[in-house]
Amino acid sequence: MTRIIVALLLAATVTATERTEAPDSWHVEGEPQAVTQDVRFANGEAQLVGTVYLPEHGDHLPGVVALHGASEPTREAAVYRHLRESLPAMGFAVLIYDRRGSGASSGNLKGIDYETLADDAIAARGALAKVPRINRAKIGFWGFSQGGWLAMLAAERSKNAAFAISVSAPLSTPEVQMQFATTNLLTVRGYSRKDVEQMLEVRKMWTGYLTGANSRTEAVDALQKAEAQPWFELAFMPKASQLTTDPARNSWRREMGYDPVSTVRRLKVPLLFIYGGSDPWIPVQQSVKQLRLLANQRPNIRHVVVPNANHEMMFVEHETMAFDEKTTAPQAPEYFMVLASWLCQETRK
Repeated sequence: MTRIIVALLLAATVTATERTEAPDSWHVEGEPQAVTQDVRFANGEAQLVGTVYLPEHGDHLPGVVALHGASEPTREAAVYRHLRESLPAMGFAVLIYDRRGSGASSGNLKGIDYETLADDAIAARGALAKVPRINRAKIGFWGFSQGGWLAMLAAERSKNAAFAISVSAPLSTPEVQMQFATTNLLTVRGYSRKDVEQMLEVRKMWTGYLTGANSRTEAVDALQKAEAQPWFELAFMPKASQLTTDPARNSWRREMGYDPVSTVRRLKVPLLFIYGGSDPWIPVQQSVKQLRLLANQRPNIRHVVVPNANHEMMFVEHETMAFDEKTTAPQAPEYFMVLASWLCQETRK
């Protein structure tokens, strides 16, 4: 266990700094080295491509399937680097694949619901289970941000998931999460409380049209007025000209009411939730409150809040909530320690 924890701490240190090429005179390859194996699998019409990262030696390996954050669709994303580098050092295999419509995977996200994305991960689990060195009974799901919801949903829909890990995914509906996030985003960018209240009112009219609470005319009028506001591009709402004429089939309508709590209640496998204590994107306090209530009835649930870490498990002096930049790799040592110790505990029972 000490060796495993040291390996994870070293990984945390490396991901927190820029990598530089060492001169050949002192460059030595790290040990133990991971080996890779590309895999292909399908869910419906989507042909998905991923890479399995394994330790160089060993059999009956536990495995992890990684699910994507909304902005991290390919296996090369920095947020997954600690998985592909550290898990093999711990004796785990991890499969990271390109989300449908990204990288080498076919298909697209238009009209695709959470259930389909979760089923993509279940197909990935099946591909990992076919690798000869894997223990088929010890494969679970890990997900970051939106992928945390999907990890829980995949574990529920899978017949043989061993565990599920959710990192920075709230136990609230997507719409509640977006109200929280956009309120903080406008505030961080210097907009007034009046601006925030106006934005939330426009959002209410938009989502109200999608759910039948108000007319399309009212939603169009509210969006047209909001488009002239300097904060509009930060509100994650469509322009009036982009507003659907078929709300019943709108993908956001289907997503915004998704209740992750109901999914968690139905799960009996071990579950781990990890949050950053300084995450402006999701309502951590509300999520922890929900988890405490659930944990009173479900001993399979554990949650951890990493002090001062943000949404990406990074430490930042000045939070800008930049969403148009590449996600950086996790940095918080406690995150690595919790992930490592929990995985070892649950897969060695």
